[in-house]
Amino acid sequence: MNLFFKLLFYISAFIIYWAMIGYQSSLKYIGKIYKSRKLQKDYNHQPKVTVMVVAHNEEKVILEKLHNIIELDYPKEKIEFLISSDNSTDKTNEIVKNFIASHSEYNIRLYEVKARMGKTNAQNEAQKTVVTEYLVMTDANSMMDTNAVKELMAAFTSDDIVYVSGQLSIVNQKASDVSNAEANYWDSDLAAREIEGRIQTITAGNGALYACRTKDYYDFNPIQCHDSAMPPLYALEGKRAIANHDAIAYEKAGEVIEDEFGRKVRMNRIILKHIIPDIRILNVFKYGWFSYFYFGHRTCRYLLWISHLLILVSSALLIRESWIYSVAFLGQTLFYLLALLRAVTKSQNKYLTLIYYYTVTIIAQWVGVYRILTGKSKPFWEKAESTR
Repeated sequence: MNLFFKLLFYISAFIIYWAMIGYQSSLKYIGKIYKSRKLQKDYNHQPKVTVMVVAHNEEKVILEKLHNIIELDYPKEKIEFLISSDNSTDKTNEIVKNFIASHSEYNIRLYEVKARMGKTNAQNEAQKTVVTEYLVMTDANSMMDTNAVKELMAAFTSDDIVYVSGQLSIVNQKASDVSNAEANYWDSDLAAREIEGRIQTITAGNGALYACRTKDYYDFNPIQCHDSAMPPLYALEGKRAIANHDAIAYEKAGEVIEDEFGRKVRMNRIILKHIIPDIRILNVFKYGWFSYFYFGHRTCRYLLWISHLLILVSSALLIRESWIYSVAFLGQTLFYLLALLRAVTKSQNKYLTLIYYYTVTIIAQWVGVYRILTGKSKPFWEKAESTR
């Protein structure tokens, strides 16, 4: 029996290490091997494109977003704007209609979703009205750089590239330790995506800003989200999803832990399916680097919730076997006590906040799993007020 617990301990320890440190470190070396591969761009590639904004009760930011998208540097005759309102009950629709009436020189449409079924469904419904060759997706609270669409389109340099993700830039990084932790996470994640896309294909996108060929759009189940579902789907079809971080969207991160917790719970609404969404991903002989990328960047991260529990339990049961397990158990206990201390005292100590932030991330995964198992997982999202 001790052998079984030791296996659990070391497997869990490896998953945690690889998800948080090992994979990122390995990518740096792999990136050096493939340093000759560069992101190719063709700025003469300026096809007709539709910019879709999905909104649900975004009266606080929708007007700013509308002004933002019409200021994009892209040929006016080649760009359309589509606002998909997911059964908004505030003044969002009214604001959009008034804006359309006062800016008739722009091709702006409002699509009103009658029954609220979440962001993905709103995209699915509105996409069926799109006639342009390319589709750019962006969130209502994400302000796009003026060159964003031009940069996204420039990256479609070959037929096998069907998806391009932009860069999310956190504008309020210094507002709180929570937003700083989230910004640091994104910086690390973006660095990984740059290497993945340059070598073969990324494992996940970015909901704030991405583009795809309209003919390759897929009607996902509303419980899914494009960020995590699109790139793996394309990879399994032998197509590429890449990142162009010169296409930038600016957004606020949650400044309070409650907002970030809620967002992370929503992100984990189908975490069990994301661990291995398709068994074919494991076929390294067919999918090459993508199999490696997905295991390190996604599978291990999606297993953190159970790995932390198993390493805690196994180290407790093996505590008399070796000082290694004693140290591991005491270290974990201290880690969680420090997180609890931060929760109780509301301390602004940056190290305590970092520990607390990570612990909350793991708890959010557990909540996601609980909701899946109890049938409470829903496709809806509630906006975080500190991000508006």
